Amino acid sequence: MAILANNAEGGLVIEGQKIIELVPQGQHLLNEVMECSDLVILPGLINGHHHFYQTLTRALPQALNKPLFGWLQSLYPVWAGLEPDMLYQATRLALAELLLSGCTSAADHHYLFPEALTEAMDIQAEAAASMGVRMTMTRGSMSLGTDDGGLPPQNTVQHEDIILADSERVIKRYHNAAEGSMLQVALAPCSPFSVTPELMRHSATLAAEHKVMLHTHLAETIDEENFCVQRFGLRTVDYLDSVGWLGPQTWLAHGIHFNTDEIQRLGASGTSITHCPSSNMILGSGICKTLDLMAAGVEIGLGVDGSASNDHSNLILETRQALLLQRLHYGSDRVSVNQALDWATSSGARAINRPELGQIKLGSQADLAFFKVDGIQHSGHHDPLASLLLSGADRAEHVLVQGKWRVRDGALTGIDVDALKFNHHHAAKNLMARL
Repeated sequence: MAILANNAEGGLVIEGQKIIELVPQGQHLLNEVMECSDLVILPGLINGHHHFYQTLTRALPQALNKPLFGWLQSLYPVWAGLEPDMLYQATRLALAELLLSGCTSAADHHYLFPEALTEAMDIQAEAAASMGVRMTMTRGSMSLGTDDGGLPPQNTVQHEDIILADSERVIKRYHNAAEGSMLQVALAPCSPFSVTPELMRHSATLAAEHKVMLHTHLAETIDEENFCVQRFGLRTVDYLDSVGWLGPQTWLAHGIHFNTDEIQRLGASGTSITHCPSSNMILGSGICKTLDLMAAGVEIGLGVDGSASNDHSNLILETRQALLLQRLHYGSDRVSVNQALDWATSSGARAINRPELGQIKLGSQADLAFFKVDGIQHSGHHDPLASLLLSGADRAEHVLVQGKWRVRDGALTGIDVDALKFNHHHAAKNLMARL
């Protein structure tokens, strides 16, 4: 057995939803419940950035081989046709994929509210509860359409008064700030090129009033940088500062194009970054400077990002991708397997302000991912924890969330996967038929 924890080589004792004992090597439990000698045990993985609805538009021909802005412009007209059942099926399927990859907690950034989908947050809350996954549900928004110089078409944006009123409603109805809660809410205006500075400021004020987190895309591409300079006369971090967002209440997706001064400011403010390596590679956006950000004091987490720019929701593979991409940037001697796993677990949990998650210790939540490293690609390994990433494990054998089995023997518990895939595929076909 290999376990990503100190003084727990002999096993764990779980009671209810918490870990109550770590068993040192050589000691034994009186009542052994589960034999784990052939497994690698990790804290449940933390996905800090995703767009569940995008699972409906994977590998869409008209969006292939394009950078971010062109990719978005190809997809916005498709996404404008989203309906309630489509989002419900997409949310469930994305969470199922994540669970099977060892993920126990996911943040989803939903920012599309066409006329037929005004109750998107309620739909997602219901879907998450049905899957038994912890979720940070971010009430996203877009208010700056093409008529006003923004990127999204007008039929995908909302009036700011509507956005703020619904944001407050969602916080009051769904946000549970208690340690170990299954559902929390954050406010997440989409990006500098799709919302106004006024909405950013009002969202920050509302988040502070209700003590919830803030989330947005930032510094993902040079196009975004140029947009901010041309429209606001500010680089991205200056813009973020000008609207009151720099601080520990904020985590950002991507965070690629920062200069040295900006990295220091992010660290000093306590702002966190979710690194999305596959998406950044597929769209050719660039490489997040993770080690520089960490040296400045920034917490780094991992996100699979939207399935239309990643095309899978597999967090253990995303952890491997982060390891490889960051080694390419910094060198193989500076980025270790344990560092990548930390981004996917404890650091990722701190980045979204869930410090009780992502670690195996006394009193922590019983969210665990168990992996086998006995496949043909692992044969001959001499370090099971390293083989997990280096040899490319892609599926968890068992997954616990809040002390409850959500995956056993590589299969989701209580979920008809064939029906899930059928309903999701049908929803994807219906979405394209609306064009």
